[in-house]
Amino acid sequence: MKIALIQTELSWENPNENVALLQDNINTISQYVDLIVLPEMFTSGFTMNPQNVAESMDGATISWLKKTAKNKNCAITGSLVIEENGNYYNRLVFVFPSGEIQSYDKRHLFSLAGEDKVYTSGTKKLIAEYKGFKICPLICYDLRFPVFSRNIEDYDVLIYVANWPKPRTNAWDILLKARAVENMCYAIGVNRVGTDNNNHEYIGHSQVVDYLGNYIQEPTEKEGILFVELNKKEMLETRKKLNFLNDRDNFKL
Repeated sequence: MKIALIQTELSWENPNENVALLQDNINTISQYVDLIVLPEMFTSGFTMNPQNVAESMDGATISWLKKTAKNKNCAITGSLVIEENGNYYNRLVFVFPSGEIQSYDKRHLFSLAGEDKVYTSGTKKLIAEYKGFKICPLICYDLRFPVFSRNIEDYDVLIYVANWPKPRTNAWDILLKARAVENMCYAIGVNRVGTDNNNHEYIGHSQVVDYLGNYIQEPTEKEGILFVELNKKEMLETRKKLNFLNDRDNFKL
């Protein structure tokens, strides 16, 4: 599977400008890719003012994602602020080339920033099956909670979309490797760059780690698009050889 990771600066609470920026980035992708990954809250930055940017699942950004996925003949994923039934969600959408959408609402809301006060927590993991891969997409703070992300579904890829600030970059790097190794899967982290209106600085460090903790794409602070290719056959052969997942604990969350 060929994947493009877009590491970009985001304009504060400005969906139109961010969509235009991301469209410009996507337009530069000349090679074929199966999946494009965008950061967390890619239309707004990590805002605690959802009323300023919230959209519906029939809104302009979802329509743009569906159109872009169709035109590029690839899937696209990332999170944005969605209002539904009077609640606000930090919702990741996985948009297939066909226009089908599957979604995941962030479970672990970042209480340090008050995210839990303004957004509603999700309860269920999403396992998206695409191009022969089982993909588990999660959001930022979820990275710190290994029980929820534990590979009990035999997924192949973990994706974390994020607005992860510079002071805790070391934790980001460590935890992405840990999630990959303990779950014997590929782990992809896509973070933003730049400074938001709360003066939080982001230095990216988007990266891809394999099932043994080796970098396929090393962390980078440079704004731009990163391209990687994942090999499921090699991953499955390693799982079969080592059998670590056979000894995992059985539990219900």
